[in-house]
Amino acid sequence: MSIEANKALARRYFEELLNEGNLAVADEILAPNIIVHSSFQIMIQGVENVKQSMAGFRVAFPDQHFTIEDEISEGDKVVFRYVYRGTHQGEFRGIAPTGKQVTIAGIAIYQITRERPHGRIEEAWIAGDNLGLMQQLGAVPAPGQGGS
Repeated sequence: MSIEANKALARRYFEELLNEGNLAVADEILAPNIIVHSSFQIMIQGVENVKQSMAGFRVAFPDQHFTIEDEISEGDKVVFRYVYRGTHQGEFRGIAPTGKQVTIAGIAIYQITRERPHGRIEEAWIAGDNLGLMQQLGAVPAPGQGGS
């Protein structure tokens, strides 16, 4: 696949899967044995597990939106620097809904297969500001708050 085709595929992941919540597109754009490495210290394997994880995140932050700030592509990899925004309206990692709006930054790297006629995302590395997210939700004190 061309670099432009790889970028378009990775953008579909952001726009259709993450922002629109269209889980059906996962079967088109993700390799069946995809591996997602998350900065939450988890690894998700397989399309169905990725869809389940995304659905759970959408329950916690139903208005979630990712904005791509920068994009770099070379060979079979696409890298995005993004900003994530959402409102905490459902349970997230044991934290009851707070109604708080959160904004975090992150980096996502996608490796695209070379299968024809269309590639698929076969591996992803997601590194978001999880500490900042937990601070915004009140689960972890921000610097200068609380503690002894």
